[in-house]
Amino acid sequence: MPFPKQDITQPFNFPKEEEKVIAYWREIDAFQTSLKLSEGKPEYVFFDGPPFATGLPHYGHLLAGTIKDIVTRHAHVTGHHVTRRFGWDTHGLPKDVMAMGIDKYNAECRAIDWRVTVERMGRWIDFDNDYKTLNTPFMESEWWAFSELWKKGMVYRGQRVMPYSTGCTTPLSNFEAGLDYKDINDPAVTIAFPLVDDPSTSLLAWTTTPWTLPSNLALCVHPELTYIKIHDEEHNANYILCDQLLGTLYKDPKKAKFKKLASYKGIEMKGWRYAPLFEYFTEQYEDRAFRVFVDTYVTATDGTGIVQQAPAFGEDDARVAIENGVLFPEEMPPCPLDDGGKFTKPVTDFEGMYIKVADKEIMKLLKAKGRLIVQSTIKHSYPFCWRSGTPLIYRAVPSWFIRVQPIVDQLVTNNLNTLWVPQNVKDGRFGNWLANARDWNVSRNRYWGTPLPLWASDDYEEVVCIGSIAELEELTGVTGLTDIHREKIDHLTIPSKTGKGVLRRVEEVFDCWFESGRESFLKNFPGDFVSEGIDQTRGWFYTLLILSTHLFGTAPWKNLIVTGLVLAADGKKMSKSLRNYPDPHIIFDKYGADATRMFLVNSPIVRGENLRFREEGVRDVISRVLLPWLNSLLDKTIGVQFMYNPHAPVSNNVMDRWILARCQSLINLVKEEMKAYRLYTILPRLLDLIDELTNWYIRFNRRRLKGEDGKEDTIAALNTLFETLFTLCRTMSSYTPFMTENLYQTLREYIPEDPSVPDARSVHFLMFPDVKEEYFDEVIERQMKRMQAVIDLTRYIREKNNLSLKTPLRELLIFHPEEQYIADVQSLQRYIQSELNVRDVVFTTDEAACGIRYRAVADWGTLGRKLRKDLGRVKNALPDVSSTDVKAYIDSGKLTVDGIELVAGDLTVQRYLELPPASEGQYATHTDNEVVVRLDIQVHPELMGEWLAREVINRVQKLRKKAGLQATDDLNVYYLFEEGSGAELQDALKEHTEVIQKTIRSVPADVKTRNGGELVIEEEQEVADVKFTLSLVRA
Repeated sequence: MPFPKQDITQPFNFPKEEEKVIAYWREIDAFQTSLKLSEGKPEYVFFDGPPFATGLPHYGHLLAGTIKDIVTRHAHVTGHHVTRRFGWDTHGLPKDVMAMGIDKYNAECRAIDWRVTVERMGRWIDFDNDYKTLNTPFMESEWWAFSELWKKGMVYRGQRVMPYSTGCTTPLSNFEAGLDYKDINDPAVTIAFPLVDDPSTSLLAWTTTPWTLPSNLALCVHPELTYIKIHDEEHNANYILCDQLLGTLYKDPKKAKFKKLASYKGIEMKGWRYAPLFEYFTEQYEDRAFRVFVDTYVTATDGTGIVQQAPAFGEDDARVAIENGVLFPEEMPPCPLDDGGKFTKPVTDFEGMYIKVADKEIMKLLKAKGRLIVQSTIKHSYPFCWRSGTPLIYRAVPSWFIRVQPIVDQLVTNNLNTLWVPQNVKDGRFGNWLANARDWNVSRNRYWGTPLPLWASDDYEEVVCIGSIAELEELTGVTGLTDIHREKIDHLTIPSKTGKGVLRRVEEVFDCWFESGRESFLKNFPGDFVSEGIDQTRGWFYTLLILSTHLFGTAPWKNLIVTGLVLAADGKKMSKSLRNYPDPHIIFDKYGADATRMFLVNSPIVRGENLRFREEGVRDVISRVLLPWLNSLLDKTIGVQFMYNPHAPVSNNVMDRWILARCQSLINLVKEEMKAYRLYTILPRLLDLIDELTNWYIRFNRRRLKGEDGKEDTIAALNTLFETLFTLCRTMSSYTPFMTENLYQTLREYIPEDPSVPDARSVHFLMFPDVKEEYFDEVIERQMKRMQAVIDLTRYIREKNNLSLKTPLRELLIFHPEEQYIADVQSLQRYIQSELNVRDVVFTTDEAACGIRYRAVADWGTLGRKLRKDLGRVKNALPDVSSTDVKAYIDSGKLTVDGIELVAGDLTVQRYLELPPASEGQYATHTDNEVVVRLDIQVHPELMGEWLAREVINRVQKLRKKAGLQATDDLNVYYLFEEGSGAELQDALKEHTEVIQKTIRSVPADVKTRNGGELVIEEEQEVADVKFTLSLVRA
């Protein structure tokens, strides 16, 4: 079907027009067609991080999808074949599976479809040939990768204190633990541990996790810190704590009632025995636990300088316990919790209680025992499970690890060989994380996931790692395996080769990050491009790099864009429960996807910074970008037969040459910046070109475009406008796929058939435009830029003094010290006079003649860091520095202010024009520190008549040209005004009869005086908001 035409008499509804585009894309199967058109071209490899299948798309997904769509679309239009398959992380959590059952959960994961949202956002990606982590080929490839690591000796089983999610009932990797920190209030308690040899004296330990106290086996102090023994009068008891931390015990130690009895170095306290808080583990550990140990991890920053040790719940606790013989290296420390974080036997006092609930009961019991000395709360940042939203704990669990520490140097080197945008995340956050990388806990205790391909004997002395389904079938004797989820393979056994009976599969499944990290060997390797949010520096980016470095010795990507996070307008994390952000579909329905895409990409978020999502920001894109762009569209009511000529000769018109040169600059910039993956630099340049097109080119050439300068010139102007619009469509098609498609379909009927274009039905089938070298003109770009500066400065003066552009003014003076600058502006004098409505323009480089002066200003914040105490002296004296001295500073780079030596870069020099007091009210001046303008702001009534006469002369001359008349053709000119209008114009015609007669050889007369003659042309005109008809009649 042809693309439905836009009714230009109706307002342009962006969302509705986008839906029209989607329907058209479906009709022509646009995405698949584009892939067929690019077959055989170099492959551009893109890795897409799979979202969790049971979730719904939010702005973070939309941002990532937009960036991926822009980059891959651009790769396509620059001559690449880009396979784009959607992927799903489909392995879930126990609560998901238990609620639905395996079969239903499996079906649910397969049925989830984001197609509607992703399509509405304008992203082209293949949903029909997607990949899911639950598909057998995908899972089998994970087995292959793991078996390769096993063969290299990079996999081991260990007991380690790991971040643990009670909500997901599984350990997490260290990088997962850093994904979701929240500020929370926790109890902060100081507990007394009486010494066995001196029961009247207690060691004071501080903790924010009272639930770990039933598992306490030791206390730890720093060997070099000083600890003091005090007598507390209020409690009539002796306490020992670090001498720097009395504030933990007393609100104001200076006013507290205590007496210092003794002091000790931490090393002197080693081996002291204390009475256990609880009796749950005394029988098992009494001969080796409940003692004071020393270690340098203890600090004097908070607490009491004495740390209670529960080896099952702290990594340092476990290390210290093993080093001091409380535990054997492979011994499981006492961990009286079930998988969900509830107490079990032998902690009978709190059995069945969730740990955070038990905190209160434990404190209550300790208070009753007289062991709770201080009870308060603390607000601190605490890690939460990124999936279940529950607080994480640290817990000793047997886990399977991939060795990372042996390849840290290689990880760092491989990362250095890749491009990151922004660079500072690569060098800082990610680089620091790599430098301190630890072995990766790759096993999880979830039921639903890819099973670890390990079959082990009961004592784990014999372990077999399986690398494929074929290998499993060979070793088990079972055939026809098509699914390798737990329920299909857990019952399979492998005969032992060492007489240990049979080997059974271990219980664990793969960490989902291992599955998503497997993306690096899903397709061609390495990938050209990846992009995700900054949180993935410790997630997907990290695991991709580990696996590719282990398996292939190199980084998995060549180029990477890392984005910040999309936050709610109040700066908080977006939350469905808080409803603190608008539904994406509501935004699409109100403003459209292009506006949303541009808002997201033209923001700090693509430089790795966070973005507060504001609906008004999307709305602003419509008014500031899309509507002006739309309004620049070719007006088809021009009445001239037109067909675009892509090989039109270079125009003689300076404005044509300028806007075409600006187009070439845009093409070049987009090519270079996209090559460097700096998406954020492109949209500001697009805004510049749209502004230049609408507020400069079309504004200055409106009469040409309407045909007032003759057919030939009109076609040249139309071709220039068309070339600009067509360039914008092709250059920006990756950023705004809907708008560019819509505009292109309007332009398409004016584009001649091109045999080199195999399919012209969509702008997205066209290649990125090549630079037309013949249109490049740096001189004209420079001249126009300087003219624009002059016009903008003078417009400002007019606005400030309430002088309409319709009020003619006498004189504009333009100063610049360089002859070339003045020559550039002087070459465009007629545009300056016309746009600013000034009769005379004076150009000068003479400073003295027009009173140019120089002053210095400073960035006081920056300069203050350098000068410190001397800043005040400079600040006070700088206004008094002479213009001559400031000017000399430009060349010498040195200036002494109140005895303080300043050098180049310390100050900014401003050039300005100083008006004499007598000229106040006659002139106004303005500068951009480059060029200086002075405008005569007095209103001269006689100038209005001159200007009106010039405007009428101009209209007559253009009408003669449009009629194809020769200069020698004698004509009579007649006017017709509406009743009661045009008096001022008629007066101007009478006042300047001589000039008019001399210029056009005829003075316009009232049409009522016409006496016969052949009518040559008649057309409505408008001057100074007055409409009238001009007629040319043969004499």
